[in-house]
Amino acid sequence: MKAFNKNMTLLLIIAFLIILPLIIKAGSEFGGADGMAEEAITEISPEYEPWIDPIWEPPGGETESLLFSLQAAIGAGIMAYCFGYMKGKKDNKNAYNR
Repeated sequence: MKAFNKNMTLLLIIAFLIILPLIIKAGSEFGGADGMAEEAITEISPEYEPWIDPIWEPPGGETESLLFSLQAAIGAGIMAYCFGYMKGKKDNKNAYNR
C-alpha cells in the first residue's frame, strides 16, 4: 500500500473516531472533572466555600478548551522531543561502536 493511501486511510479512521461519539451522544453536554467535583462537594456539604478564587477565569468554555488542548500539545511535543533525543543518542552511540 502506498504511503499516501495509508495516511489517508489513517486520517479517515481518526476522523471517524472523533465524529462517531459526537453523533451517538448528540445533544449531551460534555463537562469536565472540575464541574463534577464541584457538584459532589456542594451535594455533600452545601455550606462549603473554596479557600481561594481563581486568578483569571477564561471568558468562555471554548477558551478553556483551547488552553487545555494547547497544554496537551506542548506536553506531547516535549515528550516526543525527549524520546527522539534518546533514540538519536542511542543510534549515534551504536554508529560509533561499529
